[in-house]
Parts: sequence; structure tokens; C-alpha cells
Amino acid sequence: MKVVTVSTRFFSIATLVMGTSLLKAQAPQQPPSLPSQTANPQALPTGTERLKPNYVLGPGDQILIRAFEMDEIGERPYRIEADGFVDLPTLGKTKAGGLTVEQLQTNLVEALRPYVRQPQVTITVVQFRSDPVFFVGAFKAPGIYPLQGARTLVEMLSAIGGLLPNASRRLKLTRRTESGAIPIPGAVKSPDGTTSSVMISLASLRENINPAEDIVLMPFDVISVERAELIYVNGEVGKVGAFELDERDSMSVVQVLTLAGGLGHEANPTQAVILRQVSNTSQRAEIPLNITRVLAGKDDDFPLLPNDLLYVPRSHAFKRNIGRILLIALPLAATIGIALAVR
Repeated sequence: MKVVTVSTRFFSIATLVMGTSLLKAQAPQQPPSLPSQTANPQALPTGTERLKPNYVLGPGDQILIRAFEMDEIGERPYRIEADGFVDLPTLGKTKAGGLTVEQLQTNLVEALRPYVRQPQVTITVVQFRSDPVFFVGAFKAPGIYPLQGARTLVEMLSAIGGLLPNASRRLKLTRRTESGAIPIPGAVKSPDGTTSSVMISLASLRENINPAEDIVLMPFDVISVERAELIYVNGEVGKVGAFELDERDSMSVVQVLTLAGGLGHEANPTQAVILRQVSNTSQRAEIPLNITRVLAGKDDDFPLLPNDLLYVPRSHAFKRNIGRILLIALPLAATIGIALAVR
């Protein structure tokens, strides 16, 4: 195996490689590591600030408002009352219940325009009206949601609208240690012992009547899902494209070729290569592969990993034949054209 920089002969591959990089750039981050419970158990866990604009405010929530050049409002928490309003200096009774944090920020900016030339407002939820759970990643509506009683994983997934079409088929559930053990086999503790996590199959949740994975969620649980992991195929195959791993950790060359419609008529399967990303670099390792020997059972089927790119080149013999055909066809076409012009 050697490390290479993709050359011009892999120009078409480079396009897919760039697509892979863009996909990684858009992929959701790993779920935040939750701190141990403090004196304020309802405080927002570190690392989930980016989810706050989606949170829908309601009576009992406490918010911290920072308004530029508005000392009257100051930096102190305000509790949303039972009628959904919050009483603010200068502005008076202001509707907050039923609005997302982002919507309330926009409304306050507009309300402050008569008093400040360029209003700037930020809002942070410092205490929740009920215990929250966090949905991070490729969900249709990621964000912070109130638990409001004993809700199972499937119930909450339905309540938030489910996953995006290109989401992975595996969820990750992370739970604080003080909330108890996750009642699913395979749950593992984090190195610092503050949380435990487990991978959950969507297929199991959907196909079983009472799946063991449909557990009751606990306060401050984090449910995360990444975008589907892909394997790319290019070159002389029936269908160039990207194929999802679904719930598998890898996929064999034979399996991928089957999904890609097999080898093309002009393929040179003895000179195939796999381009695999080298960890922490922008380079890819070139792994030579003789597909002919694999299909004949002479070599082991090779496992392809997430973001691998399988390239099947065109046969050199086919290129030479095309060259000969063109050398004959072009003068012939010119002759025919001249004859037609004379007529």
C-alpha cells in the first residue's frame, strides 16, 4: 500500500473525493460530553449552546437576556410567567411562551429599535421548565426538547419529526452516570466515567413490536445521529455513485460491485485500486486490487470502509482499439463529406 496524491488519471475520482470532504465538513459533530450534575441540575449542558435557537420557550423557563446599550435590562435571569409573558424594563410585558429562542431574540431587536440605533440581543436558557433531552445531528428538527414525563425514544422521535433521508441507520444515546445505567446490552462508559453511551439500530426500533431499545428517556439524555456513511465507486462499472453502508461497518468489493451493476464492458478489473483516506491528512492511500482474482476465488474479498473509493480503470486495449477506429473513421468521414459537397 502506498500513499499517493490523486493524479490526472484520477481526475473523475477527485470530484468524488472532494464530495467526500464536503460531506465530512457537513457531518454533525460528536455529541457533547456532559458535565456531572451541579448545584443547578437544570442548567444547559456545555456544548449544546448551538441548539438553543430551536428550543421553544414556555412558562417556567428562565432566560438570561443580554441587550447591548440597554443597562435597564441588564444581564440577569427572567422567568417566563404562566401567561407566557416576561416582564422587561422599558419594554414591559413581552410575549415569550410559544416562541423559539431565536424568534424571541428577533422580536426584542425590533422592540429596541426606538431606543437603540443598532440593537443587539442574545438570550440564553439558564433553567428549563421541565427536564430537557437533546437531539443532535441529522434529525429533521434537531434541538432541545422538554421531556415532560416518561417518554420513550420512539415517542420522542415521532414528536420531533424523525430523521433526515440521508441520516445514518444507527442512533447514539449518551446518558449521565447519575441518571443510572442504560438498560441495553453493549452500553459503555466514557473514559472519565461521567457518561455512558450505546448505539441503537433504527431497524430494530421499527421492525419489532416492543423493541428492547425503546427505552424511557432520562433528563439530559443526548440522542445523536450522523449522516449515512458512504462508499464511492467510479470508473468502468454499471453505475457510478455512492452507496450507503446502512448499519454495516464495512462492505466487500463483491457487494459494492453488485450494487454498482457489475463491471463495464471496457473494464480492466486486474488494475483496480481503492483510495483510502490517511488519518489526519488530506492524502489517500492507493491500494491495488485484482478484482478478477477476487471473483475467481483466488484472493480474499476485500472489505471497503466508510469513505473508501473503488476505481475500476478502462482497459488499455480498448483505448488502443478506439484510437485505431478514429484513425480510420475520421478520414472516411472527410471523404464522405467531400463527396456530398461535390453533388
